[in-house]
Amino acid sequence: MSIVQDMTRGTRAAPVHKLTSKGMQTRQRIIVAAADLILALGVAGMTMEDVRGAAGVSSSQIYHYFADKEALVQAVIEYRSETIVGGQEPMLARLDSLAGLREWRDFVVACQRASNGRGGCPIGSLGSELAEIDPRARVAVAAAFRRWEAGIRRGYQAMQDRGELAPGANPGRLATATLAALQGGLLLAQVQRSTAPLEAALDTVFAHIASLAVRAPAGAAAS
Repeated sequence: MSIVQDMTRGTRAAPVHKLTSKGMQTRQRIIVAAADLILALGVAGMTMEDVRGAAGVSSSQIYHYFADKEALVQAVIEYRSETIVGGQEPMLARLDSLAGLREWRDFVVACQRASNGRGGCPIGSLGSELAEIDPRARVAVAAAFRRWEAGIRRGYQAMQDRGELAPGANPGRLATATLAALQGGLLLAQVQRSTAPLEAALDTVFAHIASLAVRAPAGAAAS
């Protein structure tokens, strides 16, 4: 399973807009290598030497773009937000119907089934590892989750605006519950190596949303 916001505030990496095309490619290669290593080893287990070897660059190149490991981790969080949340945004834009919700649910489950649950949610894993030890990383991960939640909320709001969701429903709370179910389901799928918990979590939330759907009165179909 791409943050429009600058989540690297305070990072001492070279500003991307000043890089040449080749420099941007090298920087991106370093970030992708670090992201893959973090997924496999965790932030604590990843070293800058590991990144150097995986990216095929010199140490001086890494430190040209990233002052330290913390700066690189910030860039990885932004990368994960863009690839995971941003990559889903076209589908999130279609979460304005029960059919769209089912389509997204099937996509997420299929992705986890294909990987046998390995890795869980890269954003969630970063948050779990860094929230208590790196305040800036925690804020960055929280911003990624807010972006994800906002995409879900817009769909529920659109349903309500069209009169298809009960007026008393709260799109914001429904979006929070959906994201919480997704993250919990992904974690259980990871540790159990089964998509069953993820399916149960999402199906339960969407069944609740279906119960809030406003159905047209009998005989109201267009002639």
